[in-house]
Amino acid sequence: MKAIIHGKTILPDKEENFTIRRGLVLLFDENIRDILTEEEFAALPQGSVNETIDADGCYVSPGFLNVHIHGCVGADTMDDDPEAIHKMQLFQAKTGVTSFLPTTMTYDFKTLDRAFTHVREAMERHDGARVLGCHMEGPFISPAKKGAQAEKNIAKANFAKITPYKDIVRIITVAPEKLHDDGRFIADCLKNNIVVSLGHTAADYDTARKAIETYGASHITHLFNAMTGLHQRRPGVVGAALDTEANCELIVDNVHIHPAVQRLVYQLKKDHLILITDSLRACGLGDGPSELGGQKVFVKGTLATLENGTIAGSVLCMNDGLRIFRENTNAPIEEVISMVTKTPAQELHLYDTLGSLSIGKKADITIFDESFHIKHTLVEGREVHPIK
Repeated sequence: MKAIIHGKTILPDKEENFTIRRGLVLLFDENIRDILTEEEFAALPQGSVNETIDADGCYVSPGFLNVHIHGCVGADTMDDDPEAIHKMQLFQAKTGVTSFLPTTMTYDFKTLDRAFTHVREAMERHDGARVLGCHMEGPFISPAKKGAQAEKNIAKANFAKITPYKDIVRIITVAPEKLHDDGRFIADCLKNNIVVSLGHTAADYDTARKAIETYGASHITHLFNAMTGLHQRRPGVVGAALDTEANCELIVDNVHIHPAVQRLVYQLKKDHLILITDSLRACGLGDGPSELGGQKVFVKGTLATLENGTIAGSVLCMNDGLRIFRENTNAPIEEVISMVTKTPAQELHLYDTLGSLSIGKKADITIFDESFHIKHTLVEGREVHPIK
C-alpha cells in the first residue's frame, strides 16, 4: 500500500461538493483504500505502507478528465498510426490528465473506422493517461457551422453507421436541425450509453432546447464556438445551453472565449461546466505549421488558424486551462477541479469509479501546486508522471 502525505486534499463532502482538507493522508494501491488523519496514519503498524509520496503542501486532486482532445505533440486521433494515441496518453499524463476521450474529425467512414480501431486498441493499453473511448465530433453536423471541419465529409445522421463502434463512442457531436427524425437518432444513442452533444450547428433556440429537454441531448460542444450565438431576440444554441441544465464544454485559452464571457458562464453554469482543451497535434510543439483534419493549420502563440483565418482548435494543455480559468473567474480551486473530474465523470456514468478521491474508487490522482504545475500524476496507483 502507498500513501500521500502533507497535501491539501480535495475531497467530496456528504453532498458530493468538493472541499479542501488539510492534515489528511491518502492510502491507496490500485484503488483508494482509506483516508486517515495524520495521527491515525502514525499509529498504523510498521510495514503497512511501502511507499510514501510527500505532496509538500501541494493540492492532491482526483485525476483530470479531458473529454475533447484531437491531438498533441505531433500526434492526432485520426493518424493511421497505433503509436499516435500512445503519444497522446504519455503527454496528457504530464498535464495532470488521467483519462481522456481522443476526438475524431469529420471524415469518411473508412477513415473513421481506422481511427476507431486505434482507439479500441489504446483502451487496452496501460501506459500514461487512460483512454475511455472516443468523442465523435462529426460528420453529422451543419455545413453552415463547420468551423475547421471538412465540408466534403459532412453526412446525414444515421445511427446504423456508428453501430459497429457503439462500445467505444462515449460522446457524439451533432447538429440537431439536421436530424429530422422526431428524436430517434438521439434515443438510439442514449439506449447505447452515448452522450449526445449539440455542436457545429445552425439550430435556433427552439430546436436546440427541444433536442435537450424533449429528446435528451445533455452536452454542448465548445460553447459559443461553431453555433448560433446569443441575441436578445434570437437566443440561439447558446441561449438554449444557458437556459437548460445541459453540460457545456468551454475552451479556456482566452482565444476561443473572452475572460469576461468565462466569468458570465461561470456564474450561470458552474455546476454544468466541463473545461476542455480541444487541442490539436500542434499542442506542445510551439509556433509553426501544423495540420487538422487534412487541412493546413498555422500556430502562433496560443492561436491556431486555418489558411482562411478560421480558428482551428487550440494548443492548450489542461493544467494551463485550469490556471487561466481560475485567474479569469476567481473561482475556488475545488470548484475548478470539479469541472474536469466530477462533472464529466457523472455525465459519462463513471462517477462510481472515477472523478473523486473516495474510498473504493480508482486511485487516479493528480498533485499540483498553486500555479497548476503538475508534480505527480497517478493512474490506478501507478505513477505515470514523472516516470520513474
